[in-house]
Amino acid sequence: KAQTILDLVAADGDTHREFQAERDFIVKSIIQELRYKQQAIEGIDGELKTLLPLTGYKLDTVPGINLNTASHIISEIGDINRFPNSDKLARFAGIAPVLFSSAGKGKEQRSRQGNRVLHGIFYFLAVQLVQVSKGGKPRHPVFHEYFLRRIREGKTKPQALVCIMRRAVRIIYGMMKTKSEYRPYETD
Repeated sequence: KAQTILDLVAADGDTHREFQAERDFIVKSIIQELRYKQQAIEGIDGELKTLLPLTGYKLDTVPGINLNTASHIISEIGDINRFPNSDKLARFAGIAPVLFSSAGKGKEQRSRQGNRVLHGIFYFLAVQLVQVSKGGKPRHPVFHEYFLRRIREGKTKPQALVCIMRRAVRIIYGMMKTKSEYRPYETD
């Protein structure tokens, strides 16, 4: 690709552009900044590789959760013992429905409260868990089948994704509470 660019520049000829020296300076400074940030990211990743095992959590054994996602989940949740059950963690993440009622009548609606960063992490995790690879094979067959079953039951795709998110919350809660590795299981 670089050779193609060089060939195109050579074919274009010597074109003089106004303020070319300033443009070159800006491009070089952006490249230096990108290299610096890449080195910083590599340093942070190295720190995470040493710190994550010290927590005892093995969240990176879940398909779809890498080192960065696991550390992000742990940092957003904090001490798992402050949640007596997975329902409280789901409420904290804004995944559990909220009851809106008046005069004895009401309905449950999607929560717009809770930790939106943690909600986003669980959303993207749910999307990864139900994705199908290029060959048509599901990345995680158990979650994909659960997703399809929820759709067959009449739920919309976003509602079925919330079901996947809720199941992921239960799994991560159990893993963090017991400090155990991920063990795949069959859906009920």
